[in-house]
Amino acid sequence: MKQALLRTVILLTSWAVGLLVAAKVVPGVSVSASGFIVAVLLFSAAQSALSWWIVKLPHAYASLLLGGVGLVLTFVALSLAAAFTHGLTIRGAASWLATTIVVWLVTTVGAIFLPEVLVHDRAGSTTLKRRMEG
Repeated sequence: MKQALLRTVILLTSWAVGLLVAAKVVPGVSVSASGFIVAVLLFSAAQSALSWWIVKLPHAYASLLLGGVGLVLTFVALSLAAAFTHGLTIRGAASWLATTIVVWLVTTVGAIFLPEVLVHDRAGSTTLKRRMEG
């Protein structure tokens, strides 16, 4: 239960940061303060629901599909979030492509590295700290 909660927090944080980074660096993307929370919740719900489908596939197929499908899932989740909230606006095909890549990349990096930072060993140091020291 603790792991599932930690994973949820990490993914929500990654998605939120991904949306903010995309809004900052990709022309034609805007995220309003009032709709930001709704956009993140819709995005995360859509991404989680769509990702659940992949987990149900046999392991051999799932591992092959995760990379490419991750981009597609991100695009679909962004589309749903943009369609159902006024908090996320993406204008132009190039902006859609760039936003999909930025959000997917930030989410992927967050999913890989945030657990390393947040998981503590018994001595109180993080796994990442131990790797950097030794």
